[in-house]
Amino acid sequence: MSEGFERRRGGGAVATFTGFEADLIRSLASQLVELLRNEVAAPSASDDPLEQLLDFSGPTTEPEDPVLARLFPTAYPDDEEAAGEFRRFTEGALRDHKARAAVQVIDCLEEAGLPTELGEDGLVVDVELDREQSVTWMKSFTDIRLALATRLGVEEDDEDYWMALPDEDPRTHVYDIYQWVGYLQETLVDALTR
Repeated sequence: MSEGFERRRGGGAVATFTGFEADLIRSLASQLVELLRNEVAAPSASDDPLEQLLDFSGPTTEPEDPVLARLFPTAYPDDEEAAGEFRRFTEGALRDHKARAAVQVIDCLEEAGLPTELGEDGLVVDVELDREQSVTWMKSFTDIRLALATRLGVEEDDEDYWMALPDEDPRTHVYDIYQWVGYLQETLVDALTR
């Protein structure tokens, strides 16, 4: 198992992943991109030239998918009209930003290459991130963890529930992935702040 990220000389971070771990991160990031790009807003029918120029054609209602609702919470829960306008002007750009960040994670793993070097755990992939890439990975890890937590129904202070699940329960393995991504995120933060 990966020991997570370490500080890279000159800034940024480095990590060594097994081929399986690199594939898992790639898969999680790909699923996030697919989810973010799945719902496309209808084009704006506005006559406002500024609105047409800036393409404020985002959705005006909360996403039906609970993960998307968690990633894009309602800004004004007590004012439906203001919430819809805020969502229309911001959600499209936010979705695109999150999707581009996840694509950058995938691209970094692709640039690192296929697992070819033999390490203690078998074939390994070495990833080197500059500071900007590190921040992008941290943001994507946050989105991936929110998606996993939402799908699983993870709540604050419910670790005992998850630890008590039997190994045969498929949620146990997804929860392990959720915890592992959190561990990677924590080591990445530590590598950047040391």
